[in-house]
Amino acid sequence: MADFKTHITVSTGLGIAYGCWGHFTAGLSIDHCLIAGGLCSVSGMLPDLDSDSSVPQREMLSLLSVITPVLMISRFIALGMSTEQIVFATVFVYLFVRLVIGGIFQKFTSHRGMWHSIPAAVVAGLATFLLCHSFQVEVRIFKAWAVVLGFISHLVLDEIFAVNWAGRRLKSSFGTALKLFSPLPMPNLVTYGSLSLLVMLIVGDEYAMDQIKDQDMIQTATDLLQDILKPNESPPTSLTR
Repeated sequence: MADFKTHITVSTGLGIAYGCWGHFTAGLSIDHCLIAGGLCSVSGMLPDLDSDSSVPQREMLSLLSVITPVLMISRFIALGMSTEQIVFATVFVYLFVRLVIGGIFQKFTSHRGMWHSIPAAVVAGLATFLLCHSFQVEVRIFKAWAVVLGFISHLVLDEIFAVNWAGRRLKSSFGTALKLFSPLPMPNLVTYGSLSLLVMLIVGDEYAMDQIKDQDMIQTATDLLQDILKPNESPPTSLTR
């Protein structure tokens, strides 16, 4: 299994590359690219929220508790909340993530369970899309992909380190990270239920849906992914500063 240093080094490197691509190739502002790069870096440790060890789980939960309300500040402002209301909402979100979300992970998850999976990476990306408010839906997609990229990097590294290259054999942990389903029904139900709920919340976001209808955002998201995989191609014309 890859250690903390390996995970954070790889996800940070990917975050830097992704941020640079967003600014110099896709033409996004440096502010958005810095945030996306940081999100990619941090999300490289996100799967360890289900860690059996209390240290990485506690550290990751602390960081997530701070990042989540910070990402929501622009949404609070867009809702017309006063400074005092924003302070209250920020504290509430911090405590909710720290105590409620953290308690759920500590009690109901197991290491290398469904939180170490491809649908979990999609859940993290969709949650980021909802949290990151922007008047440009392309920016929200860009940041959501950053989280998915960092999350997937963790899973890929776990699978690579699950191979005993010297002995040319697979360890027992091989196949437990890059998976779509769990052998147990309940983790599958929770994971895919969460994914479905997030999709419904996004569909219920009228502002985002209006932009998607106006700009054919499904094609934009596809173009964005293709440009990440093929950086030598010309940048998508739908991405603006």
